Amino acid sequence: MATRLPENIVLIMPALNEELGITAVLKGLPLSLFAEIVVVDNGSTDRTAEIAANFGATVIVEPRKGYGSACLAAISYLTKKPVSEKIDLIVFLDADNSDDPADIYSILEPFKQEEVKMVVGSRVLGKREANALLFHQQFGNLLATTLIRWFFGIKFTDLGPFRAIRWAALLDLNMQDIDFGWTVEMQVKAAKKKWTCTEVPVGYRKRLGKSKISGTIKGSMLAGHKILWTIFKLL
Repeated sequence: MATRLPENIVLIMPALNEELGITAVLKGLPLSLFAEIVVVDNGSTDRTAEIAANFGATVIVEPRKGYGSACLAAISYLTKKPVSEKIDLIVFLDADNSDDPADIYSILEPFKQEEVKMVVGSRVLGKREANALLFHQQFGNLLATTLIRWFFGIKFTDLGPFRAIRWAALLDLNMQDIDFGWTVEMQVKAAKKKWTCTEVPVGYRKRLGKSKISGTIKGSMLAGHKILWTIFKLL
């Protein structure tokens, strides 16, 4: 059944030394769209937190490193808010400016359908700058999403971090991963619950600043191992 977009939308943005990217991301977002923007400073030594606060974001400090740790810290903060501050939808977006903030409207559009629980922004389906999505990232996405389709019967093309999920659904997933397995854990758990999930094409470009994962051989290998381990763990 068609309906309006959820009204109370919260943006979660994990960030570790992203002063080069976070300004561009926040400038590119329709800030008035969100009831709150939560930036999780994951141990930055630069001006990331200061810049986020200057844009009116709520800044949470999570010293325990890891993408999942940052996301879990934001969720913990949001669960403590009073009932009067009702949350309908959560958007996750990286702070490195690799995703185009203007694609937020494409991410949100499917939620006009009440049955849609989660929307993943697919870099594979969207337009990408040359060498923005590296070969090992593309291969890892293909392998992981193929396994998800074989084991759980739902088709994804990407494990991209730019995504949105209904708040109640996110809590129902009981997310646990503290690092590289966060996105695949969310998609596998949603698949196991037979939820209606969809993908929309999003643009992708070279990030601003140095990558902590895909830009290093060690980071890429650790991420790939964790993603595959997460899939098989959740069988």
